[in-house]
Amino acid sequence: MANHTQSTKSISLDQYGIKNAKVNYQLSSDELHAETVSKGQGVESSSGALAVNTGEFTGRSPMDRFIVKDNITEDKVWWGNINIPFESDKFQELYDKVVDYLSNKELYVRDSYACADENYKLNIRVINEYPWSNMFAYNMFLRPTEDELKDFSPEWTVVNAPGFMANPEVDGTRQHNFAILDFTRKIALIGGTGYTGEIKKGIFSALNFILPVFKDTLPMHCSANVGEDGDTAIFFGLSGTGKTTLSTDANRSLIGDDEHGWTKENTVFNFEGGCYAKVINLSQEQEPEIFAAIKKGAILENVIMDDSGNIDFADTSITQNTRVSYPIYHIDNIRKPSTGKDPKNIFFLTADAFGVLPPISKLTPSQAAYHFISGYTAKVAGTEAGVVEPVPSFSACFGAPFMPLHPTEYADMLSKKMLEAGVNVWLVNTGWTGGPYGIGTRMKLKYTRAMINAALNGDLKDYTYEDYHIHSVFGVAQPRTCPGVPTEVLSPRTTWNNDEAYYKMAFKLSNAFRNNFKQFESYASEEVRRGGPQRYAF
Repeated sequence: MANHTQSTKSISLDQYGIKNAKVNYQLSSDELHAETVSKGQGVESSSGALAVNTGEFTGRSPMDRFIVKDNITEDKVWWGNINIPFESDKFQELYDKVVDYLSNKELYVRDSYACADENYKLNIRVINEYPWSNMFAYNMFLRPTEDELKDFSPEWTVVNAPGFMANPEVDGTRQHNFAILDFTRKIALIGGTGYTGEIKKGIFSALNFILPVFKDTLPMHCSANVGEDGDTAIFFGLSGTGKTTLSTDANRSLIGDDEHGWTKENTVFNFEGGCYAKVINLSQEQEPEIFAAIKKGAILENVIMDDSGNIDFADTSITQNTRVSYPIYHIDNIRKPSTGKDPKNIFFLTADAFGVLPPISKLTPSQAAYHFISGYTAKVAGTEAGVVEPVPSFSACFGAPFMPLHPTEYADMLSKKMLEAGVNVWLVNTGWTGGPYGIGTRMKLKYTRAMINAALNGDLKDYTYEDYHIHSVFGVAQPRTCPGVPTEVLSPRTTWNNDEAYYKMAFKLSNAFRNNFKQFESYASEEVRRGGPQRYAF
């Protein structure tokens, strides 16, 4: 693979207030890999991938994510626990401290961009304290050509200082780590955490504001791929629901695995230039494409290795959120450029640990808007003895932590686009069947793939009474048959073989939906409200 970003250009960071820094500009992936190893900040695994430990934080810290409240944001952002306001003066003071901390250090700077569609491109400069964080930026953002670098002018800047610790009492943060967006200064400021996901999520949160407010484009926390006939499929889903796995399909070209925009021209584009996948229990058999992508150029985070550099993907002793970052070209079957048009199918993926949702069901437009706003999946309570109770987890628009506007604004945009484009929307349960977590079993991946293929191929047809059954609690249409899937698997009630226990659990979940939706009721239309569960008790 050609090295996209070899550059002889050098730059000064004085304009950012960073003085006397030794600047490593636009280093290649191989150079950053070597720097990381030589500084003792990472080791090479047996596959050639770089393995690093992100330190204290192995995941995002949602309560430490802030947005500066200013003229641009004050009337538009949905302020609250997800979008926590930060004072502009406090931001400036903290920024000054961070750039002072970075002065006189060896730093790594990368020019890159987000949004694969030329009309929506956002130029970004990333300033990193650590080489592996810069390598992450190389992987995850889009890589400019030599020609594009000559006159490169960054619109946004990411300043990333994992070693800088804030003083909450003075700096206005909650604790020593922080990730703050400033839309006036166009800066994402990150400190006190080595978790690389904050770098990409900072920019993508900014785009989740910029695109709908200024560009009439729906931002989506989703993956997307394209079939041989040019039809685009979109996959929404929270962590652990199979979004990356199911969109990485040998028979379809991958557009991207995490963040996309859906334009007014009815096209879809990838925000990023790479993939950031969970690797817990990763196997070559189940996920061959992702497994093969873990080679030189990839970064493994918080995994356990033996003395020979072999990874134990089942070992979660550091964190369950073990990850790999790799440039998208590590996947063989990718769309170039990372754009698509004419979305035909949308899949909402949920890992239902209650085991009551059908493995696939077709949604009406009002149900689609309701489930989009709800953004349901479930967490298993834990693996210790006796704890088998699943916990419902709702994240509005399947990406609440990254959505600065009110969820209904994104849902309204989605509904409008769905109706205009005439897409089919499917709810897919990749979670449990035959009982809840602790009793039932996880849905077989081969069955989920068969159901998705059937939806994509048109084998599941339009709704008719002969072909579909309306679920008595959730009101969704579940197909009666599906190629490659045993008929009994399609009915969750049948797989339980205990109607009383099934309905008891189904009502438990439908009530959780209802309680969660109360926060949106005053904003949602009557049509959207009708898209929820039909029953809450016998």
